[in-house]
Amino acid sequence: MHSRQEQHTAQADRFQSGDSAPSAVCALPAGLPLSTDVLLAGRNAVTIVHQGVHYVLRATRSGKLILTK
Repeated sequence: MHSRQEQHTAQADRFQSGDSAPSAVCALPAGLPLSTDVLLAGRNAVTIVHQGVHYVLRATRSGKLILTK
C-alpha cells in the first residue's frame, strides 16, 4: 500500500506546469502537513486557486516561499 502523500506525489507528477489539474487531486485529512516537495512537485512555482482567485506560490533559490496574487 502507498501512503496518501505518495499517492498525492504520484498524481501531482502527472501534471505539467501548463496543464490544469482537477480541483481535488486527492483528499488529505485536515491538519496533515503537506510538504512543499509534494506541493511543488519538482517545479519552482505553482498556481493555487482560492475562492476563484489565482495565486502563485514560488520557491526562491534561498529556500523561501513567496505567495503573490
